[in-house]
Amino acid sequence: MLAVIVLAHGSRDPQWFGPIEAVAQAVAARLPEARVCCAYLELCAPTLPEAAARLVAEGATRLRVLPLFFGLGKHARQDLPLLAEALQQAHPQVRFEWLPTPTEQPRLLALLAELAVAESPP
Repeated sequence: MLAVIVLAHGSRDPQWFGPIEAVAQAVAARLPEARVCCAYLELCAPTLPEAAARLVAEGATRLRVLPLFFGLGKHARQDLPLLAEALQQAHPQVRFEWLPTPTEQPRLLALLAELAVAESPP
């Protein structure tokens, strides 16, 4: 079974979760056969290891992680590789797929540029 984790930093602000959950809902709508959930690096639950363990317990054999970090800072460069290694060791029977961060996606960069130059509706 395919599962997707939308991974974000985490926040104490309840309004912060809206866009993250919207991405997860959009993924679920496009992949109805997959289990989709959100996970966070810090400040809130579930953590990435907790979400992965739950999905594996529910039968996930392939787990795709979409990290929603806009820049390539410490979390993306250092923390994610360590988490990836720990998860693979904890769940050797699962095939993990780590997707690029948003700013490593040329289509998203082009969309952001398009939004910046688009004329606003009256």
